[in-house]
Amino acid sequence: MINRDSGSGTQLIPVPAFSDNYIWLLCKDGHAVVVDPGEAAPIEKLLAQHKLTLDAILLTHHHPDHVGGVKALKAATNATVYGPLGETLPACDVRLKEDDNITLDNFNLELSILDIPGHTAGHIAYFGYLDSGKPVVFCGDTLFAAGCGRLFEGTPAQMLNSLGKLKVLPLDTLVCCAHEYTLANLRWALQVEPGNPALQQRWKSAQQLRSEGRPTLPSTIGLELETNPFCRPLQESVSDAAAAYAGVPLTSAVAVFASLREWKNNF
Repeated sequence: MINRDSGSGTQLIPVPAFSDNYIWLLCKDGHAVVVDPGEAAPIEKLLAQHKLTLDAILLTHHHPDHVGGVKALKAATNATVYGPLGETLPACDVRLKEDDNITLDNFNLELSILDIPGHTAGHIAYFGYLDSGKPVVFCGDTLFAAGCGRLFEGTPAQMLNSLGKLKVLPLDTLVCCAHEYTLANLRWALQVEPGNPALQQRWKSAQQLRSEGRPTLPSTIGLELETNPFCRPLQESVSDAAAAYAGVPLTSAVAVFASLREWKNNF
């Protein structure tokens, strides 16, 4: 799974954790970075197995299934921990907010920070370009494949604004979200837009991947714009379906989003 050859470039690997989490692992030339390690054991195993040095730990928000392994990994490796300015975290060396930038020297990677509240009040994302030139965003539990996070600490308006910041990233941006929720989200999305051919094709592709035990992630921003109802509130087919679910006319994107989120909560 991991190639330690110096010419291999940065590898991006979703490491399964718990029942449906992914801890994102970047590795290159014997160095590693992890994103949202909810548990330490899967990462400790890979570090030992492939003789990797953990340089940094990136946190998007405070939920235990994203930060539960931070203390153990920090103690074992002394990696630098980065995380959101406004949240309580088990360990954090560098606090980040929108428009901050961090540089991961061994990866030739600069990451820009976006504030994307909604799921939690202080949720952040990390956006940058891998050494292959491919853009990537680590968005935690804000944007999922064909879905978005529940609003535990934020409002529909906040989440819609946060998704808006992600939607304007390059279309080929790799969307590295933190859960394998794709099939469940697509089942719901097909109720919203049963006539969307891109969505029908994505359903088939995702089913095939999961039947082979393979991740459906990363997604791309372009794919989300085509198939994710939460990214399409102004699309007539989506807004009409949301209004039908609500039973009342919906006169704004925020109202459409709120109806979609309630629908998905109850699906």
